[in-house]
Amino acid sequence: MSATPRVFIVRHGETEWSLDGRHTSTSDIPLTANGERRVRATGKALVGHDRLIVPRKLAHILACPAEVEVTGAVREWDYGDYEGLTSAAIRKGGPKLESKAGGISGRMDVRVASTSAADVTDRLDQIIEDIRQRWHRPAFEDSSLNGDVLVVAHGHILRAFAMRWARKGLDEGLTFLLEAGGVGTLSYEHHNIDEPAILLGGAFVVDLENEVDVVYKE
Repeated sequence: MSATPRVFIVRHGETEWSLDGRHTSTSDIPLTANGERRVRATGKALVGHDRLIVPRKLAHILACPAEVEVTGAVREWDYGDYEGLTSAAIRKGGPKLESKAGGISGRMDVRVASTSAADVTDRLDQIIEDIRQRWHRPAFEDSSLNGDVLVVAHGHILRAFAMRWARKGLDEGLTFLLEAGGVGTLSYEHHNIDEPAILLGGAFVVDLENEVDVVYKE
């Protein structure tokens, strides 16, 4: 049986705003020095011919600021006047705007002024369907084709992406965390495209043939 196609969701690296818990959508905040180091370390640990993400197996890369498609479909929630505020500040009396976010406001700890949960659901469902039809279904049908897809975006939209991948409503109360610079894996159960699943943890297959034993001394 061929490998089951996957989607890797990758959150951007640490910024001063992510450290403070401030919501970021359209603001262009540079990575911290630590954020840059951690992203490089994550790349070395997880990307390679014998790592979790194998470049030659990637069929497509989606990103919002192999082939890279820059797409607004995975853009972050538009926080409107909540941009740059923490959830605590919003709860304590941030801008008095009517939220259209629905149940996601409590569950994902954010009230969104300019984007509704329905809008986010619609665009995420479209991109997920596109991934399944353009990249995953062909890989299921032909084991010689690459099927893995890499999605790079902000934290909240990736959490919502994971919920919609599993066909859960954004108001169903599931809470996912994805650290800055973190990587998550979405796939399918029973090698069946009609059974999307979230891979909570997978075994790492690493070529240890040329590894050198390290002796630790006091």
